[in-house]
Amino acid sequence: MASVTIEQVRKQYGAVPVIHDVSIDIEDGEFVTLVGPSGCGKSTLLRMLAGLEDISGGQIRIGGRIVNNIAPKERDIAMVFQSYALYPHMTVAENMGFALKLKGQDKAAIQSRVKEAADILALEPLLDRLPKQLSGGQRQRVAMGRAIVRHPQVFLFDEPLSNLDAKLRVTMRAEIKDLHQRLKTTTVYVTHDQIEAMTMADRIVVMRGGVVEQIGRPLDLYDRPVNTFVATFIGSPAMNLFHGSILDGQFVTEDGKTLPLPPGYSGGAAHTYGIRPEHLAIAESGIPATVGVVEPTGAETHLVVKLGAFDTTLVIRDRMELRPGQTVAIAPDLAKIHLFSSQGSRLN
Repeated sequence: MASVTIEQVRKQYGAVPVIHDVSIDIEDGEFVTLVGPSGCGKSTLLRMLAGLEDISGGQIRIGGRIVNNIAPKERDIAMVFQSYALYPHMTVAENMGFALKLKGQDKAAIQSRVKEAADILALEPLLDRLPKQLSGGQRQRVAMGRAIVRHPQVFLFDEPLSNLDAKLRVTMRAEIKDLHQRLKTTTVYVTHDQIEAMTMADRIVVMRGGVVEQIGRPLDLYDRPVNTFVATFIGSPAMNLFHGSILDGQFVTEDGKTLPLPPGYSGGAAHTYGIRPEHLAIAESGIPATVGVVEPTGAETHLVVKLGAFDTTLVIRDRMELRPGQTVAIAPDLAKIHLFSSQGSRLN
């Protein structure tokens, strides 16, 4: 195991910069997720960490050793790809032990390591099968087993669950988290799915346009996003945002709707009012809104209502008979309001 330090790392293709002075400190044994929309640079950054992409500037250190110019096989890392990358003509056991065979380890040692990894991942009954005889989840476990047998200092995961169906993704999330808790190996995990990031990571790195927007524990990012991008990217359904200004102790939207504020707020800097869907309630009195969409999910109901010009989402747990076109009153939890400047930066 080892710490990982990414210090003012840059990447550009020709004259086009794609990673801009990114700095991240990852502690020994920590599980860190890089998350962001497609094209934000998270996979490029992971490939630079793995040595599959050259860096244009800055330093990457693994266990205190600068690895900028060290070949991937010498970095003591193991990478799990989205595509599994299994050899189709090899059995599960041969796929898992192939990297050790290339290193010249003896057959007994390889068998021991493969059995150890197979025990961890419940792959023992599958060791003699070919990849084509496996399900998607089983192939992903084999890819993880191939990484485990190497006993690397760092695991790198590049969107490993994106090819799986929704139910299997949930199962594999739990397996990967359990694997990390057992092995305690430093892990860097790339995903575009913020639910994966929230449920698995010790800390999340939110990226946009090759820049780190915020680093923190999942609930810290959820409760105190530093800007409107993080506020809407972290959380599902996304935070509701209303644009306007503060006037006489209340927030007035661009189309003239009035939203309440906690006592003590006066006019000025706030340009955007944010509230998460679960912090809005249907009340006897409040802001009038028109029901647009009702989505019962079982344990809760998602509502989309029209509040002036703004489509607003609520998550409610009480069973209510609501229908499109109905007028309701909604009330925000005043302790859970987020205020942002015209540039999108957090104010409160």
